[in-house]
Amino acid sequence: MTDTPHFKRVALIGIGLINSSIARVMRRDGLADSIVACARQKETRDTALSLGIVDAVTDDPAEAVTGADLIVLGVPVGACGAVAEAMAPGLEKGAIVTDVGSVKRAVVNDVLPHLKEGVHFVPGHPIAGTEHSGPAAGFAELFRGRWCILTPLAATPPEATEKVMAFWRKAGSMVEVMDVEHHDRVLAITSHLPHLIAYTIVGTVDDLSTATKSEVIRYSASGFRDFTRIAASDPVMWRDVFLNNREAVLEMLGRFSEDLTALQRAIRWGEGDKLEALFNRTRAIRRSIIEAKQA
Repeated sequence: MTDTPHFKRVALIGIGLINSSIARVMRRDGLADSIVACARQKETRDTALSLGIVDAVTDDPAEAVTGADLIVLGVPVGACGAVAEAMAPGLEKGAIVTDVGSVKRAVVNDVLPHLKEGVHFVPGHPIAGTEHSGPAAGFAELFRGRWCILTPLAATPPEATEKVMAFWRKAGSMVEVMDVEHHDRVLAITSHLPHLIAYTIVGTVDDLSTATKSEVIRYSASGFRDFTRIAASDPVMWRDVFLNNREAVLEMLGRFSEDLTALQRAIRWGEGDKLEALFNRTRAIRRSIIEAKQA
């Protein structure tokens, strides 16, 4: 396995938080001869150039990937299919295509049909992020100590997977290889459902009377502040996540709804022992997350 991968030309399709952080890692460690960013909005392209994290910009996906040996899709998962179709004419044999989406099955289904023979697909998902977006939001340390899950396909050459894996390790990530469906089910509970709950709670506050809502905002405790941070994430990205992982999200939402009903019953009937037992179990989970250095 290559310890320090090197690429001739890296094409970053989309230059938001994740891809701009990838660009910074590439720059810091000299992993690419050149980096090109593709974005629809001129302001985004100009910002990426002014930051010095890319060598060139374009709004044409096919132009961006021409001559590239690594292509990273950093667009909302619902846009991956259209972007893959648009970049297809510029793809060259031997190129590696990867992505950073939070859903894998939908991305595989949408992207794979547009990849010509000899182009290798290594779907990926760095489990890292903030509530901020755009090229200025990125930083090279974003991935340090975080997990990155790769879901290579049966036809993906091992050497392509290993090269992508080597990049993520160079970025400071711990890398896990996982089946596509298993990834989507795991992330439905660890990431997608928490975001859905956060959006719902903050939305509930927004529906309160003006006076009450202003007091909630003014006197926000740490719990509500944490929810608002999560709920400030990119709306388009999360819309696409829920729509493209709907079966797994609905399954986990159903289980959560059942647990919530049981909790409601325990509160109504004053069953303090059940509440305390639940809180002790959940406290142990939090301690496990801290011990795993994922806090």
